[in-house]
Amino acid sequence: MQLHRTPAILSQMMTDSPSGFQLSENGPVSPVKAESNGPGGSGSGRRAREGSGGGDGGSRSSRGRGRRQNNPSPSSPESNLERVFIWDLDETIIIFHSLLTGSFATRYGKDAQSVVQLGFRMEEMVFNLADTHFFFNDVEDCDQVHIDDVASDDNGQDLSSYNFGSDGFHAAASNGNLCLATGVRGGVDWMRKLAFRYRKIKDMYNNYRNSVGGLLGAKREQWLQLRSEIEAMTDNWLTLAIKCLTLINSRSNCVNVLVTTTQLVPALAKVLLFGLGGIFPIENIYSATKIGKESCFERIVSRFGRKCTYVVVGDGQDEEAAAKQLNFPFWRISSHSDTAALYNALEMDFL
Repeated sequence: MQLHRTPAILSQMMTDSPSGFQLSENGPVSPVKAESNGPGGSGSGRRAREGSGGGDGGSRSSRGRGRRQNNPSPSSPESNLERVFIWDLDETIIIFHSLLTGSFATRYGKDAQSVVQLGFRMEEMVFNLADTHFFFNDVEDCDQVHIDDVASDDNGQDLSSYNFGSDGFHAAASNGNLCLATGVRGGVDWMRKLAFRYRKIKDMYNNYRNSVGGLLGAKREQWLQLRSEIEAMTDNWLTLAIKCLTLINSRSNCVNVLVTTTQLVPALAKVLLFGLGGIFPIENIYSATKIGKESCFERIVSRFGRKCTYVVVGDGQDEEAAAKQLNFPFWRISSHSDTAALYNALEMDFL
């Protein structure tokens, strides 16, 4: 796949992953090498499944439904869209997985117990949100790549008074392992109930993407405090990434897209809890758990068109390999200085 050639200066910057461009307000810079992502060694089964693992997303990759490979998003490419930035989530935009494993503490000389506890607290909040508001208990084994992947099974029924707790979906899903890579054996009625859940998830995300505190109720203050503590512990890692994302969003000819190895539903919870809902419309979030990052990238190209230039931003080997396979420029994030360099490249219109 041959896309626009990368300008020589940009190619040199991406190859060298420079740290020479610094932001004066940036937190401490640690010149560390990128860590290849891997599931946490100890930790809960859920943590291992949702952590930023290999390109195929770990053990759940074979169990989600995968009957549709094309992107059903109805939006056609905007005529003025020129550049698509494809972002990884964990250890690129946010620091999360390495909090849980303790590797962040080791690398940056932080107190290991404090760092791991921050990770556990955020993990609990992520899964509480996913279970309480995003039906994760129902759809965990029926993971999708994109929020609209089962939209064609939705008949458009009014869900304002629909009782999700008594429609029999969860019992059916628990009986006989109905969710398989080759399709779902639950029939039309069962698929419609699955589609209802994903429609409701989409509505909840859209309603609270800029105000997730409204979903948290009494835990709102706890969430705000946790966010503050994580940002202080990570030396404003997220703040710097958001500067890059916001600058890209301010351009009418550019768009940010998220591709993560986290399952889709907990990924949506992460995006909201880390304050990224206003940056990423739900249609621009993809989970590579089932199909891997290269297939996700191909779906994104089919959606936005081959005339765009695609730039991949990430820390892991899976997205770097996928970018190389598709001849996309790759910007490695392994420290604050790499994100600072990206911001300066954006600000100087090299990207």
